[in-house]
Amino acid sequence: MTTQPSLDLIAERVERLLVRHEELQRTNTLLTDQVSALTHERDLLRLRLQAARARVDALIERLPANQGE
Repeated sequence: MTTQPSLDLIAERVERLLVRHEELQRTNTLLTDQVSALTHERDLLRLRLQAARARVDALIERLPANQGE
């Protein structure tokens, strides 16, 4: 009968591991979604930066050539 407590302990541990596995899967899904959202935000910010640089470059080109002299 010593095997029954051992089997119960193993079964309990397996149950805890399954619960932990499910928690980690949910956490991984949330983190994956967060990375995706942040990647999208980064890409939008890069586009805005490129547009701002283009506007600044256009303004610089409109300055008279001898302005700094």
